[in-house]
Amino acid sequence: MGKLVKDPVCGMMLDKDKALSAVVDGKTYYFCMESCLKTFLDPEGELKKMKQRVSVALSGALFFAIFRASIALIPAFFTMFLHFTTEWYLILFLISTPVIWFGGWSFYTGAVKSLKKRSINMDVLITFGVLTAYFYSSIVTFLPFIEAAIKIPEGSLLLPLSMRTAFFDTAAIIVAFILIGKFLEEGIKKKSSSAIRKLLDMKPKMANIIRNGEEQQIPAEKIEKGDIIIVKPGEAIPTDGIIIEGHSAVDEKLISGESLPVEKRIGDKVIGATINKTGTFRFEATEVGENTTLMKIVKMVEEAQASSAPIQKLGDKITSYFVPVVISAAVISFIFWLFFFELMFLPDLRYPVVAFYVLIAVLIVACPCTLGIATPAAIMVGVGKSAEYGILIRGGEYLQEIRNLDTIVFDKTGTITKGEPRVVNIINVNSMTELDVLRYAAIAEKNSEHPLAEAILLEAQKRNVILLGSKDFEAIPGKGVKILVDNDQILLGNRTLLKSFNINLQEEYENKIKELESEGKTVVLLAKNGVLSGLIAIADIIKDHAKETISELKAMDIETIMLTGDNKATADSVGKSIGIDKIIAEVLPDEKAQVIKQLQSEGKIVGMVGDGINDAPSLAQANVGVAIGSGADVAKETGGLILVRNDIQDVVNGIKISRKTMKVIRQNFFWAFIYNVLMIPLAMFGIIHPIIAAAAMSLSSLSVVLNSARLKLFKIKGETIIDKKGEKMEPKSVYSGIPQLQCKECAEKFDVPEHCGQPMHPEVVDGKEMLVCWMGPDCGKQIFPEHHGIAMDYVK
Repeated sequence: MGKLVKDPVCGMMLDKDKALSAVVDGKTYYFCMESCLKTFLDPEGELKKMKQRVSVALSGALFFAIFRASIALIPAFFTMFLHFTTEWYLILFLISTPVIWFGGWSFYTGAVKSLKKRSINMDVLITFGVLTAYFYSSIVTFLPFIEAAIKIPEGSLLLPLSMRTAFFDTAAIIVAFILIGKFLEEGIKKKSSSAIRKLLDMKPKMANIIRNGEEQQIPAEKIEKGDIIIVKPGEAIPTDGIIIEGHSAVDEKLISGESLPVEKRIGDKVIGATINKTGTFRFEATEVGENTTLMKIVKMVEEAQASSAPIQKLGDKITSYFVPVVISAAVISFIFWLFFFELMFLPDLRYPVVAFYVLIAVLIVACPCTLGIATPAAIMVGVGKSAEYGILIRGGEYLQEIRNLDTIVFDKTGTITKGEPRVVNIINVNSMTELDVLRYAAIAEKNSEHPLAEAILLEAQKRNVILLGSKDFEAIPGKGVKILVDNDQILLGNRTLLKSFNINLQEEYENKIKELESEGKTVVLLAKNGVLSGLIAIADIIKDHAKETISELKAMDIETIMLTGDNKATADSVGKSIGIDKIIAEVLPDEKAQVIKQLQSEGKIVGMVGDGINDAPSLAQANVGVAIGSGADVAKETGGLILVRNDIQDVVNGIKISRKTMKVIRQNFFWAFIYNVLMIPLAMFGIIHPIIAAAAMSLSSLSVVLNSARLKLFKIKGETIIDKKGEKMEPKSVYSGIPQLQCKECAEKFDVPEHCGQPMHPEVVDGKEMLVCWMGPDCGKQIFPEHHGIAMDYVK
């Protein structure tokens, strides 16, 4: 057997040398059957053609079903046709021929291509079964006309009368059932991967650019690097770039999951397919085509959906031997029934007729696709579902491995904490007010480049503090700064700074500083004219959901560890505040991978959660690396999972999706094995009619796809159900920061309903404000819920 490759449509593993193939954009893809090849090359066109074939086949099948019922219900009608079998078969031939040839044409062309490659696939099984029945029935139909033409007794040419039974209706109904199954399968698969198509659909088709000093409109795919593009309010941004003129607020929830628009100014990056909300701006294209953030995300998800999981190896191995075994079983059964089995239950038929029934039934009932798609169908939906929640999974192996994790290691800065120092405490001393402490500190830090200066200035901005002018600014390395404000000397820095100016701290304040430092906070001291006037505590804020995440992981019996280069006091403070199990501090970046390796040597299955850049070695060493990254940097990350929304709660969500997906895969395998183990022997024993075999085969594949599609209904965070009477509504979310709906009469608040895993947001649709899915109004929308009979307000 040659190298194994994967069918990108159904996911079956194939022998590269024997599979059907097609070259697209310079890359060769391989397919198990003709319908998969055509679906890949032209999904919409193939679905449309299949619909036409289904219509023809179904019309013929319905005719045969009605006619069979008529024969069974009207004995006189049945008796009449017993005397005109030749004419009856001729009618069946005329009706079934377009059904069999038009409806089943893709199976036959696929079988020919497969046989040319010296391979036997599902097309071959279907073709062999259907055309055997059709050609045998045609011979039975036209032999009496030939015998009459050459004037010899009926039944004396080629086949005796006992063998002249036609299977036209059987062949036609088989084609109809298989086509209906395929059509439903493709429709479900198409819906299952809707998240990716919706992302692609949100890209604008046209773009307004400046070329040769003039504004012109061109197709978005024609944009080149360096082009200057104009984006007006309400328009989608056509590609990635950097703003060079103007400012606006951009809705980036498509990429980052951020529910509120993000302010953008000159020098800020913008991402293709996000929505400009307010102002007009110009930007320079920095990435185009496949290099844009959106296309990298789409490519990553598509590759993951087509990837294998270790559990699939068993199915792939069985499938590779399945078809030859089925054909052997069919031939053996045919010979057995033809020559060796005494007919007991159908005395009006002869051995050849029963043998043909068995041959066709065995060929048709066998379904290698059921085993072949058991894993890929679930992976496709599971990966797509994860993408809806901003969790990008790089492959099926990661999707399977996540559920086995028993230890998860978290980096601290930028993972558990926001990586952005913020003022958390302001303590005023003596007669100075808290606001005065902040004002003088901000004035002192206006000209400072110290990392803590930004936190103080941001807090002053939030409180609308007016900053006075200063003079004689002096930065004292390792200590702080000194300035004059209205001839008052202001010192801002650490203990060493104050001691160098002979300012001694009272025991009361020294104890307070030690208390704050034990909580992992950095304390900045303010002195005015030689007297301690205030303390400002600055800390890296713990992310929303961090505590809930650790709590949920513990409930899953997963050990949690924090691994950081920070000092032990700070690490202990952060770790204890969120309830983490174990804290490993003061570890250098290149030593983190060794810690992961040590945990693995103890028999633990380790997941590492980090920023994806500084923690690259440890992410690579872990069984599953989980990279925290913003949408713009998503393609640079190195983890098996990427959390686009920068929310560690998605670690738990990823595990939940993994466990649910693996449960569905196991169910798929169970039903696939049970189906084949039971149905093939029943067909060999002549218990299953070929028509029932065709229906069973279609239903088996359809059941696997439908079972996988159930993952689309899986909800991580439950939607708020609004009671129509407006009396029993209760907020259901335990997460902070979720947008709310507020009653105008009683002021009671409730969670905004979710759609595609995220809270809906207000948007004007067809002139009316509605709640809309983050994927857009085409995905989901609803009117504002009412309380006390009045539409509620959206509040953040």
